[in-house]
Amino acid sequence: MIAIAVAEAVNAGKAWLDAAISAFHRCEGAFSLVIGTPDGLMGVRDPNGVRPLVIGILETEAPNTPTQYVLASETCALDIIGAEYLRDVEPGELVWITEAGLASFHWATQPQRKLCIFEMIYFARPDSIMHEESLYSYRMRIGKQLAIESPTDVDLVMGVPDSGIPAAIGFSQQSGIPYAEGLIKNRYVGRTFIQPTQSMRESGIRMKLNPLKDVLVGKRILIVDDSLVRGTTSRKIVKALREAGATEVHMRISSPPVTHPCFYGIDTDSQDQLIAATKSVEEIAQQINVDSLAYLSWEGMLLATQEDPNSFCSACFTGDYPIPVPEMVKRSKLMLEKQPASTSV
Repeated sequence: MIAIAVAEAVNAGKAWLDAAISAFHRCEGAFSLVIGTPDGLMGVRDPNGVRPLVIGILETEAPNTPTQYVLASETCALDIIGAEYLRDVEPGELVWITEAGLASFHWATQPQRKLCIFEMIYFARPDSIMHEESLYSYRMRIGKQLAIESPTDVDLVMGVPDSGIPAAIGFSQQSGIPYAEGLIKNRYVGRTFIQPTQSMRESGIRMKLNPLKDVLVGKRILIVDDSLVRGTTSRKIVKALREAGATEVHMRISSPPVTHPCFYGIDTDSQDQLIAATKSVEEIAQQINVDSLAYLSWEGMLLATQEDPNSFCSACFTGDYPIPVPEMVKRSKLMLEKQPASTSV
């Protein structure tokens, strides 16, 4: 939609910059964009800044060479190419990069920062910087908060690789319970929760994680994961841990229950497929076969950010969407994925 709006404005005779700003005023929703044009490069975020976008500087050895700017979704991408992080693109800001340098335009009249909190919990890489610290540090901190809120008596704390590990280490440090690696991850399998079918998700889990029996046998285990969406992954993991010899399996989740779908660019399922939307914590614990289950509180999750709690989108936990979602969009979410599977070859 945005590309079409920009093209229409250009065809109407506007310059690229004016055309883009005109198009953005016609668009609603979450977007972080990098647009290449014949005249320059632009980076833009929606007025709420739901998704991250950062600016970096790439040093050059050639004399009298203009500063080279880099745009990326998060800072870890800058590290790979040796660029230095400069700053974030602000909500409702457009940066325009040409041979003359970098110019900034605040095109939105009333920007209000609502960064997706799940970027900090899971989506962004742990080595990316947000709020002047790595997300690894934030994830350790929510693990410590989780240990304060939901302690238990076990022999070992372990994390679900890779995203649950920083929170598990934080839980271990706060509780004094030893940390151990009990699951080894196959690095060639992607994220399973976004696979479109149940059979694909379960197949991916079997290939993804393998338990270490000599670490687990005879132990009471507490396992920390970043989220529990459908229960598919958790149920399989718990079964594998018990088969490997764990005598008790307790689970702690370093985020609140996911009860609402995301309409801002993340392919989570419809609400009736989210386990916490239809079942209590006790019912979920029974379904995934754990001895106990607890989630991080919504308040604890936001407290650990050490930022203004009103500057985050946490709609997947509360149903409070900062950008209104039309009913047509709600009804059509994942409509194609719900169609019967084709029998054609």
